[in-house]
Amino acid sequence: MATHTKTISLTDLQQTILSNDLYNAADNAGLDLWIQNAIDGKINNSWKRMRTEWTQRLMDDDSFTDAIPSNKTDFVNLVTARSDYKTRQEKNDA
Repeated sequence: MATHTKTISLTDLQQTILSNDLYNAADNAGLDLWIQNAIDGKINNSWKRMRTEWTQRLMDDDSFTDAIPSNKTDFVNLVTARSDYKTRQEKNDA
């Protein structure tokens, strides 16, 4: 599992503004939860786009004759192992 740790610096003003909309106890648990939910939402949306794009690409590929995996892990492993798969960075660099 990849672990990413990011430190976010907020001014007192920025924290006060966020606290207007987000639950924020002295331990900042509300802000931490909001950040985690934002990341989880991005992952879910990225998964939906990946699944849609690659299901169609696999179905349109006459050379691909295997079954399309029905679980997320196998699907992602299949797609990312293909020679025509590119990450966002690789697409941008091309």
